[in-house]
Amino acid sequence: MVDVGKSKRKKRNMHKILFFFLILIIATFLLIDYYKKGLTAVSADSPVEIDVEIPSGSSSDRIAKILKDKGLIRNELIFKIAVKNSRADGSLKAGVYTLNTGMDVEEIIFLLSKGGKNKNVVRFTIPEGYEIRQMAEKLEKEGLVNRERFLELASDKANFEGEYPILKELPEGQSLEGFLFPSTYEVYSNSTEEDIIRKMLAKFQEVYENSIIPNMEGVDLSLNELVTLASIIEREGKLDEERELISAVFHNRLKQGMPLQSCATVQYALGERKERLTEKDTQIDSVFNTYIHKGLPPGPIASPGEKSLLAAINPADVDYLYFRTKEDGSGGHTFSRTYEEHLDADPNK
Repeated sequence: MVDVGKSKRKKRNMHKILFFFLILIIATFLLIDYYKKGLTAVSADSPVEIDVEIPSGSSSDRIAKILKDKGLIRNELIFKIAVKNSRADGSLKAGVYTLNTGMDVEEIIFLLSKGGKNKNVVRFTIPEGYEIRQMAEKLEKEGLVNRERFLELASDKANFEGEYPILKELPEGQSLEGFLFPSTYEVYSNSTEEDIIRKMLAKFQEVYENSIIPNMEGVDLSLNELVTLASIIEREGKLDEERELISAVFHNRLKQGMPLQSCATVQYALGERKERLTEKDTQIDSVFNTYIHKGLPPGPIASPGEKSLLAAINPADVDYLYFRTKEDGSGGHTFSRTYEEHLDADPNK
């Protein structure tokens, strides 16, 4: 005998389940539509430009509120979900932006990830081959540091070795000469001398760890020796294609116990960059004078760039022992294996 009541109850339950799923499907479609609409531009037909400032350290919550208050997005929650979905959470940058109401959320996230202008940020450039004294003078002229304070802080690695362990590898009392990486930097206008030095040390450490250490296998140079040699290559070389050749000359001389006889080291000892050195100059009593002292000087003579650092550990496979500057204005050199060849290469002989 069929239980009619039970059959009806079963049918009603099935209808309820189907109704529930129907409601769920409709709700899902409505949520998807709501989400998609929340991603669209606020006013695509008549966009209005709006300046907006994202303060430093702003979370995605705060950024979403700023954009909503400025009328640039439709919904804060949808913006935050979109940021997570695009994996841009944590990469939205502070700065001053000019956005417009015709931009959709995807465009806004892209621009905020790219970075805007910051009215509190200033930019400065330290050229490759600069000495610390030149950096201090340049930065003081640009209103960024007090020259004396900068030089005092950079005069002893002990001032920063607690933050940058690589500095512990240097001899006690050594300055930061050679370790303030030459590059273009952005800093806040109220940055201190310490802040600027830290930024430059951090850049050196980044380049050293990412580009130099992976290529150090088989290289018998300490960190100090590496940077010292690279600084001489930087000061002697003008053309990128010659850096490894110049490196080879110095490596070959070191192996043979010959003095490096680098004019750049004498200029460092003199405290000035004379175009031509006299015989008296080359006899100056200084540990940095590689005409009278064999081997590398005790420390770097300038800040080498990445190409010179790499050249120091990757000398060309040549047997040159000499090089002479060409007088054609190219900045290039003539390389020689023997002293006789070197003399013959002198255009003024």
